[in-house]
Amino acid sequence: MSPFETIAFPYLAAPHPVAIAHRGSAAAHPENTMAAFQDAVDLGYRYIETDVHATRDGVLVAFHDDRLDRVTDARGRISELDWREVSQARVHGREAIPLFDELLAAWPDLKINIDPKADGAVVPLIKALARPGVLPRVCVGSFSGRRLATMRAALGPDLCTSMAPREVLRLRLTSLGLPGLTSSGPSSGSLAAVAAAAAQVPLRHYGLPVLDGRFVQAAHARGLKVHVWTINDGDTMTRLLDLGVDGIMSDETALLKAIFMERGLWPS
Repeated sequence: MSPFETIAFPYLAAPHPVAIAHRGSAAAHPENTMAAFQDAVDLGYRYIETDVHATRDGVLVAFHDDRLDRVTDARGRISELDWREVSQARVHGREAIPLFDELLAAWPDLKINIDPKADGAVVPLIKALARPGVLPRVCVGSFSGRRLATMRAALGPDLCTSMAPREVLRLRLTSLGLPGLTSSGPSSGSLAAVAAAAAQVPLRHYGLPVLDGRFVQAAHARGLKVHVWTINDGDTMTRLLDLGVDGIMSDETALLKAIFMERGLWPS
């Protein structure tokens, strides 16, 4: 396989841009809870995004922060607590923290974008994704290139992943006409190969623009899908679709659905 040849991952097989519910319908329900995911499913979403952490006793949970403090009625670092303790916490005082296995089982056809937020979540996530029938449903992204490399090595070429931060940087440099990823292969001192199938990026990072038409064109020239997070206003959603992005992640799931429907992009 050439450096810029990509596998036809089932996760990325939609013939049109996809709407991805960020942490479920996080604008309408407590984030990363079954209520938030259920709301997205009820709206007709086929893609959701979640984060995962592992408890001290190795139980994988759908949760963003490394600590319970911000969104629950409990306190403490998840990696320093057993599942028995974490299970007692309530998000916004009312919703339980879901097991990742619970999320997988609830909607067997739902596609899930997953971010392992800590090193301790990697091995439990590998075990979960190695079960029969799971890999075609998922894409893994992370701010840690090391975590992504570990997961790619463990699960093989059938694992769909997004680009690590350094890969995104090199693609951005290429899009600006600077040394990065060449069309025929990586430039000297750059990537040995592009292991990812998608670039999942914000509009800006540390105040610097990441996503524009040139970035989308550079990604598409290399067979990479472009998903943008986290977009919660309609004008920006519309502009990104005009640029040709392949997916938008949003907390505002009802709004994103309405814009997709206006453009005839909502799956029937």
